[in-house]
Amino acid sequence: MSTPATDHAAVIGATEAWMEKAVIGLNLCPFAKAVHVKQQIRYVVSEAETPEELLGLLMDELQFLADADPDKVDTTLIIHPNVLADFEDYNEFLDVADAALEDLQLDGELQVASFHPQYQFADTHANDIENYTNRSPYPTLHLLREDSVERAVEAFPEAADIFEKNIETLRKLGHDGWDKLMQVKD
Repeated sequence: MSTPATDHAAVIGATEAWMEKAVIGLNLCPFAKAVHVKQQIRYVVSEAETPEELLGLLMDELQFLADADPDKVDTTLIIHPNVLADFEDYNEFLDVADAALEDLQLDGELQVASFHPQYQFADTHANDIENYTNRSPYPTLHLLREDSVERAVEAFPEAADIFEKNIETLRKLGHDGWDKLMQVKD
């Protein structure tokens, strides 16, 4: 049985709100604001219901990003609400995503970052606040250009400290602060 059609505008809206409030608003990624403001983020909502369908889309989007003008599309978010809702399944799929990069001979040119509503770093408990640095409204594969990452790191000398600063930010914010931040305002 097939799931009902996804409301793409709602999925993108929730993802953009998360980007603006958490990723940019809390400065979890100091590189995100520029591509957001310049509208260089490609949002792709997948109707995939199986990992195989998602892999096909992922390969198409990796090739699209590799071929696209970086001034127009610098990064892509593949949001897939109908597949890999279980974090363990999603996490296993990341190996498939890395293999797709190699198959397309794009490793070293592009990379895949991961965001998920149940994201959990190794050696943490499911509800530990540090996991929220990578918690998005929907399972999301973030396709990045290596060149863009390298330029961003050069422009931000403390890039190696981002992860620790994010954990500190979220620990100060706490679960109540996160919940308030992510509330939908009418």
